[in-house]
Amino acid sequence: MPLLILGVFIVVPIIEIAVFIQIGGQIGLWNTIAVVIVTAMIGTWMLRAQGLKTLDQARRSLERQVFPVAELFDGMCLLIAGVLLLTPGFVTDAAGFLLLAPPLRRALRTWLWSILQRGEGTRIWTVEENEWPEAGSGGTIDGEFREIHPDSPWGPDRDRETGGKPADDTRRLGDNGAERGR
Repeated sequence: MPLLILGVFIVVPIIEIAVFIQIGGQIGLWNTIAVVIVTAMIGTWMLRAQGLKTLDQARRSLERQVFPVAELFDGMCLLIAGVLLLTPGFVTDAAGFLLLAPPLRRALRTWLWSILQRGEGTRIWTVEENEWPEAGSGGTIDGEFREIHPDSPWGPDRDRETGGKPADDTRRLGDNGAERGR
């Protein structure tokens, strides 16, 4: 792995320099510099728009109490795309723009997921909505839990900073969903 990283740090700059020389010879020095700056600006604008969209999708997933795996992967791809787009060069810009394409990120996520599932040490079990394993089917999940009663000092509607008393802005909902008292 260290050899691969060293190779990338040597090969990528050599490729970038060669492409700079070729393009600079075709369109001139200042036009080449202008293209690099413009692609960085366009990439930054696209990165910001897609990053905010991904953040909003992650927020909505969390509101539905679903772990935002796809959004985290997209965020990681966008982070890598941002680094590539801000690195001067045409090859890194091309790779960065490719990572900004949602269909490519989806394909990459699917490919990586299939590799993870094939791994011998990886066990992936998903539960569809209201679909739990039958008793005795071997679908046991080991874990730890702590039961918190609603009237305990650290219950779900209590605030540690107020010493266990309900926070001032805590609103309780009645059985019918209507707000009742503060």
